[in-house]
Amino acid sequence: MPEPTIGGATRADATIVVASDYFQSYSVVGLLAVVGVLFVAVAFGAGRLLRPVVPTPEKLLTYECGVDPVGEGWAHTQVRYYVYAFLYVIFAVDSIFLFPWATVFAAPGYGATTLVEMFIFLGFLAVGLLYAYKKGVLAWT
Repeated sequence: MPEPTIGGATRADATIVVASDYFQSYSVVGLLAVVGVLFVAVAFGAGRLLRPVVPTPEKLLTYECGVDPVGEGWAHTQVRYYVYAFLYVIFAVDSIFLFPWATVFAAPGYGATTLVEMFIFLGFLAVGLLYAYKKGVLAWT
């Protein structure tokens, strides 16, 4: 019994053509990635070969705002500033999620589902905020 054909080609030939088109699109992406990596490597290599290298004690000294370093290089950092920044990021992400939710909420058929999902999302944020409050993180002292 002869093998069925699709447009004059066998089914196996058609599968090979589809697979080669599929992998050809990935080969373009792979080639672009290789070219990008080579471009970066050539730029770093050229910079290393062309720059003058004359190390002096002054060049190896730590430089900060034109002031000579005095004392140790270790300084204590207040963690509370990072906590406030982190809390800001959390609520900024929250507001980013609220805008698309508000547009979908008005669409027919999505009201109850999106309302429940948003209350769950806001509940997680509220629990996190309550935890931060209970730990005393929000006290500016």
